Amino acid sequence: MTEQQETSDDAVMTRIGQAVMLLHGGDREEARNRFGALWAEIGETGDVLHRCTLAHYMADTQDDPCDELAWDLRALAAADTLDDVWTARPETTLGVRALYPSLHLNLAADYLKLRRPEAARFHLDRARGATGVLGDDGYGTGVRAAIERLEWRLRGE
Repeated sequence: MTEQQETSDDAVMTRIGQAVMLLHGGDREEARNRFGALWAEIGETGDVLHRCTLAHYMADTQDDPCDELAWDLRALAAADTLDDVWTARPETTLGVRALYPSLHLNLAADYLKLRRPEAARFHLDRARGATGVLGDDGYGTGVRAAIERLEWRLRGE
């Protein structure tokens, strides 16, 4: 990777991070607009970590559960494109693998909202099965706790 490509990659992640801050600050519409502009730039063939991260957060800006599901499916599809090319970049592979529990958790929640408990259970099981890559940090603890909460909700359906 050239220095220019690395700088460009960092700029994309910085822009994703800025939109995430807007989202977490409550400005879903502006976050959605910025994510949309970024998606138009990187598209379906851009860097897998960028596509995965962007689609993962874009889902959270959607008002319609079907649109949220569509973006979460895009995030999973991007993560699933890992192959020998991406494996040559361990930082990308590790970053994407660490997202799998959350990707499946979000899909489980989407399917539960859409009253499709079998699909929700499938993705919840996949989320739980992927937690081995998570650390004992705030992110890992949060994802594991969210899996447990969704498990309880799914049992109540």
